[in-house]
Amino acid sequence: MAFDIGSKRTGIAICDSAEKVSSAVKVVPTADLLADARIIKRLVEDWEPEVLIFGLPKTLSGEEGPQASNIRKVANQIISISGLPGKFVDERLSSKEAKVYMHECGMSERDMRGKIDMVAAQIFLQSYLESKSI
Repeated sequence: MAFDIGSKRTGIAICDSAEKVSSAVKVVPTADLLADARIIKRLVEDWEPEVLIFGLPKTLSGEEGPQASNIRKVANQIISISGLPGKFVDERLSSKEAKVYMHECGMSERDMRGKIDMVAAQIFLQSYLESKSI
C-alpha cells in the first residue's frame, strides 16, 4: 500500500497480490488520517498490505526535498498505528506525471482536483514494483 502524503491530502494506492499492478484507491484529508487512527486501521484491515510505501520528495539532484522531514514524521505515525513495516521511495515528479496522465485521459483541471495524489501514489508504487522485479 502506498501513501502520497501532502499537506492537505494523502493519496492511497494498492497493488495486486502478485505485486505486478498498482491501482489508485482513494484520497483522504491528511489531518483526518492523523486525527483518527481508525482510518489507518480500516485501510489495513480492508486491503491487508504487507508493507507501507511512502513517497519521499527529492530534488532533481536526488537530495531530500524541504518537505521530506514532514513526510517522514507523518509516515512514522502511520507506521506506528498500522504496526506494519514502512519503506520510503523517490516520488520525484510523480504528481506532475499524474497530472499529465489524467489530462491525456481527458480530465479537466477541475475533474483532477483532489485525485492527483492517489494517481501519484499509484505511479510511484508501480515504479517501486517494477524496480523489485529487475
